[in-house]
Amino acid sequence: MEVTRLFDYIYYQQKHHPLKKSVGYKHNGAWTYFSTEEMIDAANKVSHGLRKLGLKAGDKVALVTYKNRPEWMMMDIGMQQLGIITVPVYPTISSSEYEYIFNDSEVKYCFVGEGDLFDKVKKAQASVSSLKDIYTLDKQEGRKYWKDLFVDGDAAELQAIKDAIKPEELATIIYTSGTTGNPKGVMLSHNNIVSNVANVKTLLPVSKGEKVMSFLPICHIFERSASYSYVHNCVEIVFTGTDNLGGESGDLQTVKPHFFTTVPRLLEKVYEKIYNKGLALSGAKKKLFFWALGLTDNYVFDKSASGLGAIKWSVADKLIFSKWRDALGGNVKGILTGAAACPSKIIRVFSAAGIPVREGYGLTETSPGLTISGFEKNEAMIGTVGAALPSVNLLIDASEGDYRDGEGEILAQGPNIMMGYYNKPEKTAEVTKEIDGEKWFRTGDIGKMITGAGGKQFLRITDRKKELLKTSGGKYVAPAPIENKFKEDFLIEQMMVVGENRKFVSALIVPAEEALQDWCKNNGVAWTCCADAIKDEKVHAQFQNVVNQFNPEFSHIEQIKKFTLIDASWEPVKADGSKAELTPTMKLKRRVILEKYGSHIDEMYT
Repeated sequence: MEVTRLFDYIYYQQKHHPLKKSVGYKHNGAWTYFSTEEMIDAANKVSHGLRKLGLKAGDKVALVTYKNRPEWMMMDIGMQQLGIITVPVYPTISSSEYEYIFNDSEVKYCFVGEGDLFDKVKKAQASVSSLKDIYTLDKQEGRKYWKDLFVDGDAAELQAIKDAIKPEELATIIYTSGTTGNPKGVMLSHNNIVSNVANVKTLLPVSKGEKVMSFLPICHIFERSASYSYVHNCVEIVFTGTDNLGGESGDLQTVKPHFFTTVPRLLEKVYEKIYNKGLALSGAKKKLFFWALGLTDNYVFDKSASGLGAIKWSVADKLIFSKWRDALGGNVKGILTGAAACPSKIIRVFSAAGIPVREGYGLTETSPGLTISGFEKNEAMIGTVGAALPSVNLLIDASEGDYRDGEGEILAQGPNIMMGYYNKPEKTAEVTKEIDGEKWFRTGDIGKMITGAGGKQFLRITDRKKELLKTSGGKYVAPAPIENKFKEDFLIEQMMVVGENRKFVSALIVPAEEALQDWCKNNGVAWTCCADAIKDEKVHAQFQNVVNQFNPEFSHIEQIKKFTLIDASWEPVKADGSKAELTPTMKLKRRVILEKYGSHIDEMYT
């Protein structure tokens, strides 16, 4: 059976390897599973129910939940079968953001999970004329329940509707984080995502009937495409959250997955726990732990130890690394990390311990995968994000900008490239570049190609062209709005937000010297020079007050957790001939500042 539309996957599973436990999750404290047949039956009831509501092909329906759950997939499949466009939405955004997204996409209905989601969407509904009603996926008194829509209908009529849906038709609109403005709706067709899933089907280290765990938000294209891959590979999907993964009674121990996707931050947390346990040891056990950990420093993929080295690895594996594998359930054959750059140290440590970690790269606009590091020999290289997927073409474009040797903006072609931004043709044009009559998608990232041991070409990301940083948890943060707000305070001359691939967001702050001198005079702080003043506890406390004042205006992930005061003057031209921190139009030269103040930044994260 050929898969050409997203709803085909569950029928592929039904035909090739139906599962008694296709999708499961913990509901009301108990593990609950749905078979392949039950998933299909529920999806069909959704389709018939939505038809009864009057919905038809091209209508938009929103889905929002705090945790991944089978009902999300049932709704997604049920909508797709009618040609209804799924609009997945993050649960953590504000009512005003729901209002914008729902108005932009003209959402007609919204289905929500538990918590405060109904109230947030209800508040937005007052300003969304297209939104007719809100349904809950959990029974809530006085609110419409999604199962009330379940009806049996004419199977032949539904089949006819399904048969008419073409692979190139719009399947979903996914709204990306806005940088300085409103979010953009990425339009993805069935074929966009199907082509991506087909590319990775044989690259995932899972076999039919094995278990995978899913805890990254399914509203994000990374986990959503992964979920389609799991169904296509006929493996058991267990949905869970990040709040109860570890520990003796955690979900990893209960489920014992063979594979899962994650973001680097979660792996960093696991590593921190492992490291801290090692620090808590004493005597010979502590020495053995750090001896084993030291072996991982020089680990590279596909390298086998021999002689005395092999004996050392065998001892370390038996006494130390095997316990790490057990902590993850004992069955993990591979972990794929994405959404942010993963530190090489993390990849080395886990992979050396027999927990293969590989990295992929892509964007919502590319459905999402552009590259992936494979799990077989010569298919991965530490320090890169893998090779281009089979149907993807990559081009390193150095024609615009000042790049280091071999670097340039990463451009991409392929069937996975989005249809465009919804209602924003001008924004679509901005990320499209024509070269020799061919259109390429501009990723906004900078990279270079590296040749691996087997001669394969791997992509290394070296920088970000767009002014948008991403934390190690995979969360996008737009620095400019934060910086501009903080500079409203008279004490701040310049500020740069940092946090790319870091645990949290911090800032470098250049005080306004004259204003600071006045403040010191009025607050009993002796003034000699700026360098001395910024070391004073009262001065530091005042800047902390400024941070505390502005932080509530931003989301939790955007708030400044630490800052460093800099005794300097950032200028577009430096009298001493050194690199200027500002452009002629007074914009921050972020790379220059990162290089100059790298040690200050590192100190904030030690």
